[in-house]
Formats: sequence, C-alpha cells, structure tokens
Amino acid sequence: MRQLTSLDAQFLALESTRQTGHVAGLAIYDPTTAPAGTLTAEDLKQLITSRLHQLPPLQWRLEQVPFGLDYPYWVDDGDFDLDFHVRELALPAPGSDRQLAEQVARIVSRPLDRARPLWELYVISGLTSGHTAVLTKIHHAVIDGISGAELTGLLLDLTPDAPTPAPAAAVASTTTGQRPGQWEMLSRGLLGLPRYPLRALRAVPTAVPNLEESQLAAVPGVARLGRLAGRAEGLLRGDGNRVIRPTMRAPKTSFSGRLSAHRRYAFGQLELDRVKAVKNAHGCTVNDVVVSVCAGAVRRWLVAHDELPAEPLIAQIPVSVRTSNQGGTYGNRILLLGAPLFTNEPDPIHRLQRTHEALRVMKERHRALPAELLADVNHFIPPAIFSRAARLTFSLATSAAGRPNWNLVVSNVPGPRVPLYCAGARLVANYPVSVITDGMGLNITAMSYLDQLDIGIVADREQMADLWCLIEYLDESLAELAESSG
Repeated sequence: MRQLTSLDAQFLALESTRQTGHVAGLAIYDPTTAPAGTLTAEDLKQLITSRLHQLPPLQWRLEQVPFGLDYPYWVDDGDFDLDFHVRELALPAPGSDRQLAEQVARIVSRPLDRARPLWELYVISGLTSGHTAVLTKIHHAVIDGISGAELTGLLLDLTPDAPTPAPAAAVASTTTGQRPGQWEMLSRGLLGLPRYPLRALRAVPTAVPNLEESQLAAVPGVARLGRLAGRAEGLLRGDGNRVIRPTMRAPKTSFSGRLSAHRRYAFGQLELDRVKAVKNAHGCTVNDVVVSVCAGAVRRWLVAHDELPAEPLIAQIPVSVRTSNQGGTYGNRILLLGAPLFTNEPDPIHRLQRTHEALRVMKERHRALPAELLADVNHFIPPAIFSRAARLTFSLATSAAGRPNWNLVVSNVPGPRVPLYCAGARLVANYPVSVITDGMGLNITAMSYLDQLDIGIVADREQMADLWCLIEYLDESLAELAESSG
C-alpha cells in the first residue's frame, strides 16, 4: 500500500461533476513501420502486458479511509482488467484533425472510474493521414509531468523492432494485493491522526512566508499574510536580498469563470528551429520565446473578442521540483508559479524582452522557495475537510467579488530529440491534453519532439467557442517575432 501525498489528494479533491483531475496525451503514430503495418488495441495490450511489471501505477486502485480521516491509499487491484482500460474506436470519414480533436474533447470531459485504476487508453483509427492516434488518459493524482513522461517512456522504444510480449497470464501474476478491509483502513486513519498537527507545526516556518505562492492565495487576506510574514522573516534573518513576489492581480476574462462539464481541444505544431532562431537573435531561452508567443496569440484572441485588459494576464507555470534520485517514484513533485503574460504589450520584441525579465525573476523565486511548499500548505487543512476546502478555494476565484490567482496555464515541456516507436509504429507527434479549473479555463502546453513543438490547447466549451484560431495565432505570433528579429 502506498499513501497519497496531500498534493496528490488535492487533484482528487478538485473533481466535481464539471471539473476533472486527469491529464492526457494524444500521440500520433505511423503504423507502416510496425511489423504488420498496423497499430491496434491488441498490439497495445500485448505491449503493456509484456512491460506491466515496470508500470506499477497502471494497477493501482484508490482505497479511501473511512470518514475521510486520512488521505487515501493506492492498493494493487487484484481484479485488474486490461481489456477495460484499453479501448478502440474509429473516426467517421474523412477523419480530419478537427474530428479527432472533437473526439478527444469528449473523452477527456468524462471522469475516470474511481473503482478501477485511474487510467484509460484509446486507439483511434480512421485518420485522413493514415496514421493511428493513441489517447492516454491518467489521473493527475498518479503522475505529474515528469513522472508521466517516465511512465509513457516505458512503452516506447528507440527502434521499430517489435517487443516480444509476455503471456497474458503475466497480468494476473503481478497483481497479488488483497483489498484491505474497512477496519484496517479505519485503523490506519486513526493511527495517522496525531501526525497532522505535528506536520502543520513543522510546515509553519517554510509555508507561511510563502503563502502568496500557494493555492490558498485566493482566500481573502492569505496573500497579504504571506507577504508580511516573508518580509518579517527577511528582517529577522538579516536577509535583505530575499526575492519578493511582484504584486500580480489576474484580470477577469471570458475564461476566468466557472467551468461547464464540457471541453474543447485543438492541436498543432511549431518548428523548433524557428523558435531557436528567435532565441539566438535576442539572447534569451526557448521557454522565453514559447511564453512570449503564447502571449501574442492570446492577445490576438482577446482583441478579436473586444476584451483585452489594460494589465497583463497571469499565467500559471508548473515547475518540477523532482530530483534525480526521485525518478520512478510517481506522484506529484511540482510548484505552481505565477508570471505575467504580457498580452497588453503590442510590440512583439518588447513583449519578448519583458517576458524574459519576468521569467528570470520567477526562476529566482523558484530557487528561494521550499520544494515541498504546496504539500506543506495543505498540511494546514485536516484531511476530513480537505476536499471541501480545496473546492472552496477555487470557488472564491470565480465569485463576483473574487479574482483568480491565474488566468491560464502556459507550460513548455522539453522532450526527446530522437525518433521513438510504440509496438514498432513510429511516433510522429505527441500533443499534450492538460487540465483546466474554475477561474483558469484555458491551458496551452507545448512539448518538444525531434525538430518540432507539439502544442495542445484545452478550454472550456462554453467559454471559448473558437479554439482553433489560437493555433493560427501561435504561428502568426512566432512569424511576427521572427520578422521583427531581422
């Protein structure tokens, strides 16, 4: 048995009939390199079966502690059913990108079944290109971006040589765990109760001075308390160089409200060489260029809808704090930092320069923050009321009087620069499909692969009706930067 951390449990707590906590990825494969020239659900099941001993999270099922006395546990699913998790469907003709995106949006809108391991995999055929799509959907309570890449990487190879599958019986042999009884789980919960006041006390010195960077910052007065505590800490330690978070307030936009139960999805690509050319011309980083390009694209959308705020938007930028010796541990080890997205800056070069400086300051804050900040802050909330408190925090951001901590997510994930294969089929593209929440109904995530940036955009279906135009705006924003760079 493996207990969820408070940060893992937070992604479960945020789920409702409108809001899901899983992440997904849309991989596009060329099946002509596979031995049979096809990639089917049966091929994927054989591949997973052969490597299931390396993929323990795929067999973890959630076990709740009675009365919510403690965080839940992962237990091995003794009735693991691979056929339930791996599914197959075909798009109707002509099988366009927009049809594929619509199917993805419908699938990711549906919550995962908590009575089973929290993942699903869909093999989607019928694409106009002749390629095969594989949509992988797994709960954020199980993985973050880095551990998710590790998990996915175990199903990929550096050559098209097909792996030798293990017998189907191997699936059953790896799941020996028995479901714990309610009395056992109640005992674990009662034994864990004395730990939480102690954890909260230990978290005070590091968490309180940094509350402004936490998920509780939407609660009135919390951000101010954190700022005052941070300044007091700096004075007591004689640290005049403490990095103070710039005051940032997220303006209201169409995608800052309460989510519906439905999603939109769009995907596309940018050439990595074009991004690097801009980076080299201005002495910045690839991430600076990506964030600035996203700012330019969102600015175009806001102008087109006559709602461009005079102040910059605030982007949530996930940052991994996973160390090299924490590889293969799964779960979540991240910080969620805020940075201004300069949608209010009309000049593309000035926008890039301001972005570069803002992200430099964000990196300095990151180095100064404790790696376990988000988990430490959660220790102030007893597990019995944790779910309600987490949902209340997000509802404050969408209330008439409240303002969201962030407007949208912008994330850039570096990926492999070598060709990869799944059951012999060559990976052509790997588009992210990430999470949106109340108050933050837009997510733009880029993932590099070979010489391209694969971009996935998720939005609330009721808040943004024309998501595909953002793919065009991203390309236009990058072209504008390239032209201005000479």
